Amino acid sequence: MGAPPIRTRQTKQHGPRHARFSVAVPPGRLRSLPLGRLCCIVAPLLLAGCMVGPNFRAPSAPAVSGYTVETRLRPAMATDIVGGAPQNFVDTLDVGGQWWREFNAPQINAFVEEAVRNHPDVRAAQYALRAARETALQVRGQWVPQVSGNVSATREQITAASGGTTGKPTLYNLYETTVNVSYTLDVFGGIRRQVESAEAQAQYQRFEMEATYLALTANVVTSAVTDASLRAQIAATQAIVTAETDQLRRVQRQFEVGAVSQVDVLAQQATLAQTQATLPPLQKQLAQGRNQLMAYLGRLPSEDRGESVDLRSLRLPRTLPVSLPGQLVRQRPDIRLAEATLHQAAATVGVNTANLLPQFTLTPSVSSQALTVGQLFTPQGLAWTAAASIAQTLMDGAQLYRTKEASVAAFEQDYALYQSTVLTAFQNVADALRAVQYDAATLRAQALAEQSALDSLKMAQEQFKVGAIGYAIVIDAQQTYQNAVIARIQTQAMRYNDTVALFQALGGGWWNRIDETSDAAIRNGGYLEGPDGPALAATRPGLPDLPPTPEPGTAKEKSR
Repeated sequence: MGAPPIRTRQTKQHGPRHARFSVAVPPGRLRSLPLGRLCCIVAPLLLAGCMVGPNFRAPSAPAVSGYTVETRLRPAMATDIVGGAPQNFVDTLDVGGQWWREFNAPQINAFVEEAVRNHPDVRAAQYALRAARETALQVRGQWVPQVSGNVSATREQITAASGGTTGKPTLYNLYETTVNVSYTLDVFGGIRRQVESAEAQAQYQRFEMEATYLALTANVVTSAVTDASLRAQIAATQAIVTAETDQLRRVQRQFEVGAVSQVDVLAQQATLAQTQATLPPLQKQLAQGRNQLMAYLGRLPSEDRGESVDLRSLRLPRTLPVSLPGQLVRQRPDIRLAEATLHQAAATVGVNTANLLPQFTLTPSVSSQALTVGQLFTPQGLAWTAAASIAQTLMDGAQLYRTKEASVAAFEQDYALYQSTVLTAFQNVADALRAVQYDAATLRAQALAEQSALDSLKMAQEQFKVGAIGYAIVIDAQQTYQNAVIARIQTQAMRYNDTVALFQALGGGWWNRIDETSDAAIRNGGYLEGPDGPALAATRPGLPDLPPTPEPGTAKEKSR
């Protein structure tokens, strides 16, 4: 993928700087400074447009035209059973914002809506985004001069002796107001890089929210399909148990009239018991899967109301989107997360580079003193100062320099991690495409295997009736048919889950919907206002709780 695509502004460095000095110019001296020296002080202040460090640019997408070696993907083959619809891959077809509706299952739609509405992870991601945005605004506040004020009133009595005289003491009131201003000139862009870093962190949280939303919706749909598959497997197993129970009765009647041996009866009993033994594991998977589904919906396991999806009612989408590789890097939330991390790392390099250079600060101050309140703001009581300082580290054991070098290494690391994320994303899409293709072929093979197993079982049963074969062949045919039925149901579910995986691998269509809620918006509440959301339930008015006082004679009291 090449080197990091960034543009840098070169700043001549002479190794690490150490200790710190400052120069303050008294206001009275400004008029007496020679013009050349005055320019030397003012000129750096005029360089406020300079920004050291790398200027970030999003990395380019890999220069490939597809996700597989074929230029055109073969459609997924059709099978004339439920879940066997053909599927065509359509280049440049966009992923819908509500892709789960493609399965034509109202219950799945209801599950997804409930999960997004109720799951705490979604709310946590919204509030994390809001916190990051508030932090970015807080960092932006460094561009504004910091102003502080002070008002004081003093009543004082001074003895005459303190002034070298005799007589009565003097009693007076002194009122004073002071306004202090401090402003750091962003000469080398350190503050702007901090703002850039904070905004990149807000972008990170934005795509963290999208990743949370995508993972939750995909997990809900997959869990609902798996739930439907397990129910179908349990129903099929119960039907096989019923058929094998009927077969056992027939074999027992034949044994009673001497047509078969007891070995055949015992063999059928063993087959029935083995089939029955497969039910509890399926039921356990179903129960645990229901608990997981309830957690995705934001419910407790005891709040399960029994809603479910019938595997036979699901519809397999006939057309599947295949985004262009150049679009995938802008659509995958995990890639955008890695990009935001890389952006933040680049800005951090700029911040640490600016810390190596001189810092320019203006600190004007205005005050007023008077013996009465009415005289506070008269010209006679006003005093002011205007100071400018330049601070530079001269000796610190190379701490600032090594901090900058560490951030450069961290940036290189984040770029490598970004490349790894892109590789994984392309692999995910390619895996999902292959799964759609090959699981469609698997379903066709499983359907044929199931039909062949059923025909073989019927034939074996007929041949056994006329004594042409032994009962062991019938037992083998029963087990083969049972395995074929379960495998076919599992493969049906796999085709739906493969489609979910493809939608997820392509980014989930977040760009076609609005996932942000009011929880992520900047709040403009009262200046001292505290929580006003769901977390308010975890607070209460009044004084904080004090630790309980140990009763006399207890261990804690004795330890004192």
